[in-house]
Amino acid sequence: MANLSINLHGLKLKNPVLTASGTFGYGVEFKDFIQLDKLGGFIVKGTTLKHREGNPYPRMAETPSGMLNAVGLQNKGVDYFISHIYPEIKDIQTNILVNVSGSTIADYAATAEKINALENIPGIELNISCPNVKEGGMAFGTSCTSAAEVVKAVRNVYKKHLMVKLSPNVTNIQEIALAVESAGADSVSLINTLLGMAIDIHKRKPLLSTTTGGLSGACVKPIALRMVWQVAKVVKIPVIGLGGIMCAEDAIEFLLAGASAVQIGTANFIDPTITMKVIDGLNSYLDNNHFNSVSEIIGII
Repeated sequence: MANLSINLHGLKLKNPVLTASGTFGYGVEFKDFIQLDKLGGFIVKGTTLKHREGNPYPRMAETPSGMLNAVGLQNKGVDYFISHIYPEIKDIQTNILVNVSGSTIADYAATAEKINALENIPGIELNISCPNVKEGGMAFGTSCTSAAEVVKAVRNVYKKHLMVKLSPNVTNIQEIALAVESAGADSVSLINTLLGMAIDIHKRKPLLSTTTGGLSGACVKPIALRMVWQVAKVVKIPVIGLGGIMCAEDAIEFLLAGASAVQIGTANFIDPTITMKVIDGLNSYLDNNHFNSVSEIIGII
């Protein structure tokens, strides 16, 4: 077997396969399907400072080769996570990261500071695709200035691995990546969902209550792959690739393009064992092509 271990700027993974926030619950939902401790890690669903009900239904819709979602970060807040969820997952022998979301910079920082105190959470993933309520709803991650500001504020209070999840809904994703790197990010993950919509022609109304939502699934892979390749060329920190990874071959493409690790998202809804298949497929690819380590193929195209 090849060496699948990866070091993400101090965050050590037994293999480069993670799960994407919002598609894997809190991990325990998948324990009947896979061995959670075989994952490189998993990222729990978006967590905010206060309880959020999320958006009204309907908030999910299937599309050709993908899906739209507008769940709206439904969760019971960080204090509930700490008191009820963390005790249930803290002893799973893999890396557990918390996806942190917010509406203001102060919210992000307060949530991150609370999670910083949790011994068995080695990192967070900062979701900067959230709307900044103080800037009229523009997402933090769509401008270099606001992206850097929220990362700096969190970096000041969060002392472990800080992964920043980038929005693809920008003109130049390289500039955003460089901005968050300079502000203190330890790694970047990309891409978050693309903005899309779907219409019911019989009811003559949008399929989602919010009209638009986040597009994910196989259909976004070429865009995600291109953005990962672009970002990996300009930043010095590790890049984690996600977007439309449905099989081991997809994951390998992201690694070849420059990703040091990958996240699997929508595919978990289709096949809850997909992560294990990707790990096995990656190992077979390395063995069959006479690579000793996964690190040998990162960014070699």
